[in-house]
Amino acid sequence: MTGVSPAVRLLAAELLPAFYDQLKNIAQRTRSRLGGTQTLQTTALVHEAFLRLRHSACFTDETHFLRAAALAMRHALINYAAARVADKRGGGQLHMTLSNAETIGVDTDEGMLALNEALERLSTQIPRLAEVIECRFFGGYSEEDTARTLGLSLRTVQRDCLKARAWLYRELGGTL
Repeated sequence: MTGVSPAVRLLAAELLPAFYDQLKNIAQRTRSRLGGTQTLQTTALVHEAFLRLRHSACFTDETHFLRAAALAMRHALINYAAARVADKRGGGQLHMTLSNAETIGVDTDEGMLALNEALERLSTQIPRLAEVIECRFFGGYSEEDTARTLGLSLRTVQRDCLKARAWLYRELGGTL
């Protein structure tokens, strides 16, 4: 990284021990939301996220680091699912559930990839809605934590969650 001092590059390495237990909790909650899909183990997911974060320039605060870690976990899970799907070449139906617009559940690797693609499309159209879903689903943040992380009001996060879930439900053809 050009123009970044070595001390700043070590910031992720300094933050990991302080937040390791919290990252394991985030990874565990994320994995449990994935239902029956075969994913990386919790510790492997945390370590994979760290490998993605270790060369980041800097983190402004704890919230920035945890949000970046949640995003890194998302990418690790997506890459893992993509590799599994590439191995299987479409062996299985897409099974996702939406219970009264309350939760997002992914039962298969294909479902995770479909969700990721939909989130990518959402982020180009309405980035804030995609950020809210990333924090809530992949980061395991509560509505309050999401509001604090994104600098939004609690009510805005609640509205954005409903909008994003409805958008994802429609985008995924009612299979969410």
